[in-house]
Amino acid sequence: MGRLQDKTALITGGASGIGLAAARLFADQGASVVIADRDAAAAQTAVAAIGRGASFCRLDVTSEDDWIAATDATVSDRGRLDVVVNSAGVALLKDIEATALDEWRALMAVNLDGTFLGCKHGVRVMKDRGGGSIVNMSSVAGLIGAGFLAAYCASKGGVRLLTKAVALHCARKGYNIRCNSVHPSFAETPMLDAMLATARKPEKLAANFAAAAPLGRLAQPIEVARTILFLASDESSFTTGAELVVDGGLTAA
Repeated sequence: MGRLQDKTALITGGASGIGLAAARLFADQGASVVIADRDAAAAQTAVAAIGRGASFCRLDVTSEDDWIAATDATVSDRGRLDVVVNSAGVALLKDIEATALDEWRALMAVNLDGTFLGCKHGVRVMKDRGGGSIVNMSSVAGLIGAGFLAAYCASKGGVRLLTKAVALHCARKGYNIRCNSVHPSFAETPMLDAMLATARKPEKLAANFAAAAPLGRLAQPIEVARTILFLASDESSFTTGAELVVDGGLTAA
């Protein structure tokens, strides 16, 4: 207990899925948690359930104005910002031929632009306040390709190398800001449910996703959240620019 005692964390996409699991876990470990999300109703429900000083901040991750307001308000209200978790994301179950340009751009705006802005403004407010930790949600789809996830793979591959660039910049500047990425395989989340809903045979695809991991099942959000917790905590104080895989062995073969 207390692995994040007295730290303040802002978690995007914190109203559901892996982001929500991380928010709950962070609060249990002593953090003051800001759930940043577009879904105000779901976020406020999460805040009420978590208690322990959790709060909601409406944030569209594609808006730089929203990011500036959210990070500045967190520092003003809490006096600090120690952890940013860029967990908000969307998926698109389409190959390169079926993906329209507007779909590509909309997905990139959330998954890659949103992570870029989270890193940029996390660094801005952390660098003069003792540093901190930025954790970016990538995916196994940022490590290996999937023909039916063209835009998603591209966005998560971008998150992977953006993370390394931010880590190197902060280390060389002496900011004491670490930046790492987490790469889960398919997890039981609302995002996966939404993606499966667009498939011709959702049950068959879900079974295929589970079978793809040698452990033979989908990940649970809490299993990914525990890895995020490690990277957010001081236990990972010498870890930056790393990619931690939580995939049931999928990329081991």
